[in-house]
Amino acid sequence: MTTDATIKKRFKPYQLSIAFGIGIGSFTLISGIIPQLTGWENTSLIHREVFGGIPTALRVAFYTVIPMMLIWGSLRFADRIRNWERGASDKRKTTTKNAKRRLADYRSGVYMRTLLRDSAAGLMHSMIYFGFLVLLGVTTVLEIDHQMPEPLKFLHGDVYRGYALVGDVAGVVFTGGVVWAILRRYVQRPYRIRIKTKPEHALILGVLLAIGVTGFGAEMFRIAQGQAAGVNLDHEKWSVVGYPLAQLVNGSSASTLTTWHQGWWVAHVLTFIVFLAILPITMLRHMFTSPLNMYLKDRERPKGAMKAMPNLTETSLESFGVHVVEEFTWKQLLDLDACTMCGRCTSVCPAHATGKPLDPREIILKSGEVMAATAAHAPGGKVSPPLSADAEIKVGANLLFERITAEEIWSCTSCKACDEICPVNIEILDKILDMRRYLSLMESNFPAQLGNAYRAMENQGNPWGMSQTDRGEWAKDLDVQVLDPGAPFTSEYLYWVGCAGSFDDKNKKVTQSMAKLLKRAGIDVAILGPSEMCTGDSARRSGNEYLFQMLAMPNIEMLNGMGVKKIITQCPHCFNTLKNEYPQLGGNYEVIHHSQLLEDLIESGQLDVSNATLEERVTYHDSCYLGRHNDVYIAPRKVVGSIKGIEIVEMPRNGTKGMCCGAGGARMWIEEDIGTKVNDERAREAIATGATRVATACPFCYIMLDDGVKGAGKDESEIKVGDIAIHLLDAIENGERSVSNQSAPLAVTNSATSSPSFS
Repeated sequence: MTTDATIKKRFKPYQLSIAFGIGIGSFTLISGIIPQLTGWENTSLIHREVFGGIPTALRVAFYTVIPMMLIWGSLRFADRIRNWERGASDKRKTTTKNAKRRLADYRSGVYMRTLLRDSAAGLMHSMIYFGFLVLLGVTTVLEIDHQMPEPLKFLHGDVYRGYALVGDVAGVVFTGGVVWAILRRYVQRPYRIRIKTKPEHALILGVLLAIGVTGFGAEMFRIAQGQAAGVNLDHEKWSVVGYPLAQLVNGSSASTLTTWHQGWWVAHVLTFIVFLAILPITMLRHMFTSPLNMYLKDRERPKGAMKAMPNLTETSLESFGVHVVEEFTWKQLLDLDACTMCGRCTSVCPAHATGKPLDPREIILKSGEVMAATAAHAPGGKVSPPLSADAEIKVGANLLFERITAEEIWSCTSCKACDEICPVNIEILDKILDMRRYLSLMESNFPAQLGNAYRAMENQGNPWGMSQTDRGEWAKDLDVQVLDPGAPFTSEYLYWVGCAGSFDDKNKKVTQSMAKLLKRAGIDVAILGPSEMCTGDSARRSGNEYLFQMLAMPNIEMLNGMGVKKIITQCPHCFNTLKNEYPQLGGNYEVIHHSQLLEDLIESGQLDVSNATLEERVTYHDSCYLGRHNDVYIAPRKVVGSIKGIEIVEMPRNGTKGMCCGAGGARMWIEEDIGTKVNDERAREAIATGATRVATACPFCYIMLDDGVKGAGKDESEIKVGDIAIHLLDAIENGERSVSNQSAPLAVTNSATSSPSFS
């Protein structure tokens, strides 16, 4: 049993930071004292004398200042960790079930796999990161050898030659990476980097460059001084940079070279001290926070699910969503310090690309500024912000909306592109949706058009505002079983049609096509018809958790009461909600998207597509809620790919980098009046491929792209937009007509009146 006393005795994370700093600082101090007491020296002629040519006073200063800086840095990190501890709880414990995934996520980050999605930036960072780690290792190995008694010293002979080679190569890689970073930021200047370049970046890059340059300078004069003193240093030829440089100054006197060596050594140590000083108070902190954040990526809820909330009709909570720093979870606050401000999220955000107020990086940056400026536990009541802020920016309280506007929050399409591309696994979308919950539930601060959808969902059970009695109208001429509410469920699958598939004229064709395909495959399905209500996706993604629960709970009660186990959906939003979010409220079902089911039916031969043919050029548009939210990319492509005669062409932005249609996150119900319409931008990209058909797997995507294509002046005879089910059924029926025409006998004509036949 855990008592309060036991809890109080446990170390808190910030205390571990302090303990680590004191430990590493003490170790460094002791490592300087022990060799002075033992006097153990390496007598080999092929080795490096530690602190050779460096006066005792400078050695003492080194072993005094460096430990102090290490401890000071740990205290500043502790201040930041205490900031994270201001947040609410978040279940991120390492268990036997998730340990393997956590380690894989960590390796993916520290091995630079996530950064290498952008090959140039990834290689540049890898050069700096791995070069620095090897140099740190080289210094550590030298110090370890320094502590050893003479029989155990290992850094001599061929081992030393290899050591010297590795050190110089690492130095070249590290310095080259820093120079590349400087050229990229200040010469090449990509947009996402240019717009957030601060003096802080110049300081960081300058210090890193100085570490590399002064290191080679100190080595150059160390070797030259030894040669001038008459020492045989041929083994230093393995220092492939330092040795050639030393030959450039070989004519100077030993005393002059000694002075220069000491000067470069002091400069090298001073730059390292500056590095330690800026490490916890600038973006350099991500050397520690980013790997930690990547390790903590794995979480209990599915990728596509929002955070669960209690039953709002029973809870004692008085505030919902997030409007102050402390309402974020501790992991969300760690995110703010783990961000590298690289701007990749900005580069893929459809709202930002089309002129909307939202910039995902700014959400992180501004939230971090509020957190940093309200750190009452820290000296001065604040810590440094995630990125140095302009002087005129003032934060007076822990209120997020002091820095973030509602317009930014409502511009989001919840496409998850920002989360997907982030190299350090920042969860940006969660923060936006949490703030939407506050705006919607606590302030009723949402777009007026969204209010119309809310009222329709509340009163009619669907955002279209149509009568529930019309839900099954699409099936009146088809052999589809419509279940009475509460009737025992005996079919293999429940076909969850969704609001768009029931009420939107375009998407009724999808529903009808899918029903025909299921019938051809012999799949036993039934529908709920008027008993089916909206799953509540748009309500939840717009922050209206109360309305979501009002819709979801009756649906779950009905499905559980009927004994439904398997559900087919054609809407990725319904798919995601039923599969990932209904379990939070007690609804656990096996949910399959129609693209996945069609893929299975085609591969098994249950759906015969042997004659399915279309002589068309087809491009497929990825649905965000099917793709990035649920990692379904291949199934719809395989369905389209099963059609003979087609030429498949991908849009430039596809798969994990696909561009949103603009309708997600309840934006379907909000008219775009700022910048370019997202669907128009995506439609232009589809048209540019030269495709004659655009395939979708989402009713919202179908509507948005069809409107965008038509808005660009293309009618259906030029480009046909449609769900994969429509294209597949067209292909099957086209193939059947072709086979039928080929097998029909030639007409018999009267020989007296007809033209001569060819024999």
